Amino acid sequence: MVLMELRLLVLAMWVGAGVKLQVQGDQMKPSWAPLIPNRPFVVVWNAPTESCRLRFKVDLDLRVFDIVANLNETLSGPNVTIFYHSHLGYYPYYSNGIPINGGLPQNQSISKHLSKARADIDKLIPHKDFRGLGVIDWENWRPQWVRNWGSKDIYRNKSKEQIRKLHPNWPESKVEKEAKESFERAGQAFMNLTLALAEGRRPDGLWGFYLFPDCYNYGYKQHPQRYTGECPNVEHVRNDHLMWLWKESMALYPSIYLDYELKSSPNTVKFVHYRVKEAMRIASIARPDVTLPVFVYSRPFYAYTFVVLSESDLVHTIGESAALGASGVVLWGSSEYSRTQRNCLTVKKYIDGSLGHYVINVTSAAKLCSKALCKKNGRCVRKSLDSGAYLHLNPRFFHIHRNPTPRGPHFHVSGHLNNFDILDMKHKFTCQCYQGWTGVYCEMPQGPLHTPPILQPTVPLPHPKENSLLGDILLLLSLHFSCLCIIMFLGLCLIIKCLIL
Repeated sequence: MVLMELRLLVLAMWVGAGVKLQVQGDQMKPSWAPLIPNRPFVVVWNAPTESCRLRFKVDLDLRVFDIVANLNETLSGPNVTIFYHSHLGYYPYYSNGIPINGGLPQNQSISKHLSKARADIDKLIPHKDFRGLGVIDWENWRPQWVRNWGSKDIYRNKSKEQIRKLHPNWPESKVEKEAKESFERAGQAFMNLTLALAEGRRPDGLWGFYLFPDCYNYGYKQHPQRYTGECPNVEHVRNDHLMWLWKESMALYPSIYLDYELKSSPNTVKFVHYRVKEAMRIASIARPDVTLPVFVYSRPFYAYTFVVLSESDLVHTIGESAALGASGVVLWGSSEYSRTQRNCLTVKKYIDGSLGHYVINVTSAAKLCSKALCKKNGRCVRKSLDSGAYLHLNPRFFHIHRNPTPRGPHFHVSGHLNNFDILDMKHKFTCQCYQGWTGVYCEMPQGPLHTPPILQPTVPLPHPKENSLLGDILLLLSLHFSCLCIIMFLGLCLIIKCLIL
């Protein structure tokens, strides 16, 4: 009997070790190198705030917070360019029931559209070496028939009207089937061929459509108490059916704009978490060999208000996106930000305060984790996507200082990584290697691809090899301690059993 129980003990230890090794051995599909060397997570400013400086002499100076902005803070430039429906080709849509450019995608000449789109791209992005975010914002209709509900139902109704006129004797089921196929075929052609054109004209840009993929997890409005945040299962399936779009995209641009009713609500993190998680899922299946970069569109203010995000909601938007492995967050804003001097001062106060400090906190922590865990050849991602772990600087060892002199950046980070902080990172995060690198810590080159030279950060970091060795030793010690506890427990059980017998 004792021999049998000892065998079971050995088997349990072997299985436990095997599970541990299997978890560590699993690696995510690699991603492309970051937009900017040594910045695994960036925050991009995408608001037309140039008037603050030009008209009202209010300088936002976004650079001090590691926020990447276009020259003069415009919507279009070398770092990010957004094309609205009126800026790119002859996009067909309805405006107050009136057809523009044919109204329906099946009514517009695709060749005519592409010819105009080619000229628009060349005009708005004159430099052929454009390497920024190329965002196409077409929101009037959705390429899937079933998703054109509500105000977008006009595209289904008009499509069916056309088929009825051509075939007045067809039954309604056949009319709808033909209308659906005609609409979806034309919509797919418009989106895919426009992407292909943009990638051909500016091949180094990260091209994709704003709000794709979507999750449709808006249940917090109807049932806030029962809200889970999860995307409905049917939406996962519908997103899978858009594989033709994901394969053509160079980046994904989901949205996590917060309604005011979500202000400091426990539903905020649920809403954001599952939207970003779905985008990361799509990014991982779009290509066979690499994960697409995901840049999450957010707002620094609650939607349709001029109320700044609370500190907890900054964590649940920017922080959540970083921890889930997004390449960055795009902070979008309207011309309202720079309409008056008062508005400009409100934006500046926010940037100089909680927004700017949190941005530099997260971007610095992401760089530190990348160096300490991934040899600067990958980004840190939660081991368990639902764990709630964040990439934050430890306030005991790091401080964000204001520079009193006019030279250099206005803020800088000082501090050092504690060995136990590194162990904590290893416990909560894993590495997603950049393409060309492999290994648990992205320490081994793979193939001809290598990351570009990376500038050394100003924050002093521990030596990666020492940290990796120490972390591995501590990890093994913790595993052996767990096994010792199991042995002691089973031994105690045997003693009690012998006493009883």
